[in-house]
Amino acid sequence: MDEATLKRLKQRYGVIGNNPALNRALDIAIQVAPTDLSVLVTGENGTGKEIFARIIHDNSIRKNKKFLTINCGSIPEGTIDSELFGHEKGAFTDAVNEREGYFGVADGGTLFLDEVGELPLSTQARLLRVLETGEYIRVGSSQVRKTNVRIVAATNVNIPVAITERRFREDLYYRLNTIPIHVPPLRERGEDIKLLFMKFALEMSEKYHMPTLKLTEDSARRLMEYSWPGNIRQLKNVTENMSITAETREVTSEILDAYIPVDRKSTELVLHGNAQEHSYDNEREYIIKFLLGLRDEIKDLKESVSRQEERLKDMDFNGCTSVVPEHAVQDVRKTNVSYPSFDNSAEYVEDTQEATSIADYEKNAIVKALQRHGGKRNEAAADLKISLRTLYRKLKEYDID
Repeated sequence: MDEATLKRLKQRYGVIGNNPALNRALDIAIQVAPTDLSVLVTGENGTGKEIFARIIHDNSIRKNKKFLTINCGSIPEGTIDSELFGHEKGAFTDAVNEREGYFGVADGGTLFLDEVGELPLSTQARLLRVLETGEYIRVGSSQVRKTNVRIVAATNVNIPVAITERRFREDLYYRLNTIPIHVPPLRERGEDIKLLFMKFALEMSEKYHMPTLKLTEDSARRLMEYSWPGNIRQLKNVTENMSITAETREVTSEILDAYIPVDRKSTELVLHGNAQEHSYDNEREYIIKFLLGLRDEIKDLKESVSRQEERLKDMDFNGCTSVVPEHAVQDVRKTNVSYPSFDNSAEYVEDTQEATSIADYEKNAIVKALQRHGGKRNEAAADLKISLRTLYRKLKEYDID
């Protein structure tokens, strides 16, 4: 696609930016539009995948037919088959009338299936049949119906991983992915971020008759360094918020920090050391504390049930000492639920260093806690989230001075 055509396309659909990956995605959309091939648009949430579905439809031979957008993730699993394929009257409790369904309504046009990765497996099987044969059956019917619909699907799900986890059909993936289009995330688009900010700021200025926001060099650089986990949608929200609430029209990096996190890697849940290394020490210690407390709670529960049994045997009813019937004791024993033993289990925590059992983990955790708190047992017990009595028992059990 030549530059002039590309420029006109961007102006028509409000696409801002000159990123090569974005231009390549637009080029593929224009090339595949005149065909009837299925298209799978992939990319993160907020990248603008829906624009590509509209471009494909508007430049196809179906442009004068219906274009319907269906968010597959927002339709309950129990009704999605009815929404897509229709149903007969009386097919289920609320089916007081028959329903056409999107595949019937959009016959001759285009269906944009957004979040297709969220479809239930049973619906995926129905969708595969439509793609292969153009045939479908309404819910509650046995009559085969025909439809001529072009499918454009989009997802932010990693489909190959979903296939491995048996959440998505491999045959459906290959049928949808005849022509793949990948929309790059905002963080990979460089200067496009600044252009989009200026666009959104200008729109707010015109809409509310206020001076337009201006970026300093530092704030522009800061804007492009941020990871933008919400992509274009997040950038637009930040710009609109800033346009209304910022005290000055010149946006410095300090002002920008009030609207976006300082940490560019804020989307990472845990970050230790540099970005290439990750330590699991904290996570391992947390698991140790949890298992330590859980085992003690189980012991206390068993002791409590044993004491309850003894009390039942010696219970005095209305001043008359009586032996409790055996079936009553058995009923109490039923409450003594069997719990997993953590004493020598490597199933719950996998050690990568020296320890080989939960006892080793417990002992190490107690020693480290005592060291951290200078041998103060009250503080060590609080850190481990166990009672002081339990700590003393553990010290004796593991012969810790």
